[in-house]
Amino acid sequence: MDARTCSLKRPYTRQPVSRRPLGCLIEVAETLILTLIIFWVIQTFVAQPFRVEQDSMRATLEPDQYVLVDKLTPNFDTYSRGDIVVFNPVVRDGGCTSEPVVGMDGDVPFIKRVIGEPGDTIEIRDGQVLVNGAVLDEPYVLGVMTPVEEQRAWTIEPERLFVMGDNRNNSTDSRSQAVGQICVRDVVGRAWLRYWPLGALGILQTPPYDGVPEAPPAAP
Repeated sequence: MDARTCSLKRPYTRQPVSRRPLGCLIEVAETLILTLIIFWVIQTFVAQPFRVEQDSMRATLEPDQYVLVDKLTPNFDTYSRGDIVVFNPVVRDGGCTSEPVVGMDGDVPFIKRVIGEPGDTIEIRDGQVLVNGAVLDEPYVLGVMTPVEEQRAWTIEPERLFVMGDNRNNSTDSRSQAVGQICVRDVVGRAWLRYWPLGALGILQTPPYDGVPEAPPAAP
C-alpha cells in the first residue's frame, strides 16, 4: 500500500481551534482608542459640528439646525466680511491677549456674521449698515432693523471683528456693549455647511459685497 492510499484511508482529526478572547478584546480596545483619537483630532483641529441654539441668525439658520464649523482653514486665511462664525462670548479685561474674566449666556457659543474687519468703520444709518462709507447689500437680513438710541458708529480695532446676527431685531451682537468687538482668538471657526435636517442641506456662501472699499491704512 503506497503512501497515497494510506493518506486517503487515514481518518480526519479536527484540529482544536485556538480561541484567544483576551487577544480579541485587546484588538477591539485598540480600534476604539484609535477611533477616539482620530475623532478628537478632527474635532479639535479640522471640523466640529455645532447646533444652532439662538434665533439671531434666522432665516439663514434656524434653531436646532446643525452646521459644520471649519477650524482648519482659518489658520491659513483670515476671517472675511460675510463669514458666519461661531465664537465664545467672553469678556476680557484689557486687550485680546489678556485672560477672559467672564463668559456670557452660560458659556454657550454664539453664531453670527462678520460685518467688520480690523480697520473698518461701521455705521448704522436708517436701518442700513455702512462699511467704510458704502451701504452693504444684505439680502439675507430678516426684516428691517429697528433704530435704537445707542452708539451708531464703530472703528474696528486690530485683532478684532464686528459681528451681527441676520435677525437684526433679535440679536445680541457687537452693537451691544455686552458683546462688543470680539477677539479673533475667541472664534471657534467658520460655519460653512448646514447639514441637518437634510432638507436644509446647503453650503453657507460668503457674500461678495461688491463696491465696499478697503479700510484705510492705519496711521503710523
